[in-house]
Amino acid sequence: MTALNASTRRVATAVALAAAAAISLSACSAGQITQTATQVAAVNGNYANQGDISLRNVHILFPQSEEYSLEPGGTAALAFTAVNNDEQRSERLGRITTDYAKSVTIAGEVGGRVIDPQTSLGAGVRAATVLDNPEEPTQLVLVTLDGIKEGVRPGLTVPVTFTFEHAGDITVQVPVDAGPNTERHESAKSGTAGSEPHGGGH
Repeated sequence: MTALNASTRRVATAVALAAAAAISLSACSAGQITQTATQVAAVNGNYANQGDISLRNVHILFPQSEEYSLEPGGTAALAFTAVNNDEQRSERLGRITTDYAKSVTIAGEVGGRVIDPQTSLGAGVRAATVLDNPEEPTQLVLVTLDGIKEGVRPGLTVPVTFTFEHAGDITVQVPVDAGPNTERHESAKSGTAGSEPHGGGH
């Protein structure tokens, strides 16, 4: 029994070490912008490439608090990662527009939208302010679709246009998060991708 327990402990230790190594390698690879630019995340967010810009995991977040709502007139948060693949020239996100909202707000100073070479700009509901830290590979901003219109529903997609200084306009068919317990809405638009298909997801 003692020998069996010792063997079991050794196997458990080996598994734990392997898992820790996998997590460590995953964390390291996440910081490699060039690798991020060529990979497609296994999520429901859409993606697009144009010029030196790669848009990844673009989606409208399912509301998790009272300040956000998918009802007409409500405010929804947009999530994405914009990667600048250029090795020398900075890029700048000028604006984001969609016919499915009265306006789109990018929080923070205009200078916070500048994407240095080989870095990225990320948006999500957790990013309440612009983080201007040159040691961070990803700046974070909060982007909201204000006064959303009918048709922004879980399981559907809406066209959103990102305008960059050098890459120009990039229009993406953006999926709306279904949330953990939300019935999906189906329509002719549900399976429509933008210039490229959705990332390999579920």
